[in-house]
Amino acid sequence: MKPFEHGGNVYSAGVRNLEIVDFSANINPLGLSDSIKKSIIDNMESLVHYPDPAGTLLKQAISVHYGVDADRLILGNGAVELMYIYFHCRSPKNVLIPVPSFSEYERAAMAANCHIERLYMAKEHEFILDRSALMEHLPKVDAVVLGNPNNPTGELIPRDALEKIIAAAAKSRTDVLVDESFLDFLSSDKEYTVMDLVGKYTNLLVLRSMTKFFAIPGLRLGFGVANSELMGKMEPGRDPWNVNLLAQMAGVAALKDKTYQMDSRQIISGCIDYLHRTLSSIEGLRVYKPSVNFILVSVEGTGMTSTEFVKAMGDKGILVRDCCNYPGMDDYHVRFAVRLMDENKRLVTAIRQVLGEKVGR
Repeated sequence: MKPFEHGGNVYSAGVRNLEIVDFSANINPLGLSDSIKKSIIDNMESLVHYPDPAGTLLKQAISVHYGVDADRLILGNGAVELMYIYFHCRSPKNVLIPVPSFSEYERAAMAANCHIERLYMAKEHEFILDRSALMEHLPKVDAVVLGNPNNPTGELIPRDALEKIIAAAAKSRTDVLVDESFLDFLSSDKEYTVMDLVGKYTNLLVLRSMTKFFAIPGLRLGFGVANSELMGKMEPGRDPWNVNLLAQMAGVAALKDKTYQMDSRQIISGCIDYLHRTLSSIEGLRVYKPSVNFILVSVEGTGMTSTEFVKAMGDKGILVRDCCNYPGMDDYHVRFAVRLMDENKRLVTAIRQVLGEKVGR
């Protein structure tokens, strides 16, 4: 497997242009809300104090916003930290991970010396999860990790189908980790979220990142939802001050800001439609149907590899995610984050220029 790098690393991107437009990181293009900025400024003086180890105010805000019991919440320095805590504290021996998917699932499991079993999703079938094959594997593993929607493919698993998987896993005493980090981008997540099922299934852990939708990757914030039994196993592995004071207060402010949330969903939805439609019209590109704020594209039909394409786009000041180092992905796929309309149009123009230059050689 090729060394894995995340999107959004403008420090090591290596592009020459001073003005970089980053399409490699799936972050809300509206950026920081005024409410978060105000929260950070208002709480600067409080940095002389330790943050609340229980995160009481933030848990209350999450409870109200998502309709979950505050006692079933665990806070993390991003959702990724909670993955590492789960694997270290729960210590599942065998972990099933459908691929291609977010790399930190495997990295977190391997850090706890878990054995990884990959369930490959075929390009010929649009990288759609084979749920029957997944169900057959459940009795053979101790845990399974599912992204919903999956990154980088964008596949969404309907709630009823997901509950069937969780119920079957419960019978074989297999834990199910569901990463819902991008569901906030949907106008409604009721057809997909399983947060409310943690009281029904003791084998379920649901993870949410506030990094993506609220555009705070540099601040780091996420949370997990689980029943008291699983929560009791994870809490001892958590640093008592793992979520800093500014992150806690920014989270409270973000969840109360309904205007920012509604504006984000409305604007991004229109941008998703535009980018999907426009990219699909460009000869040589195979565009996968998006569900949230990123789009998977194969450039194989252009005669370029993904790495060649990403380099050419970088020369034009556009940072794109090369997917060749995702397990289960070939050398021809890239991922575009959805940004604001002017930037999306700049992306399309750059793609046409790159492909035109390729044809003209």
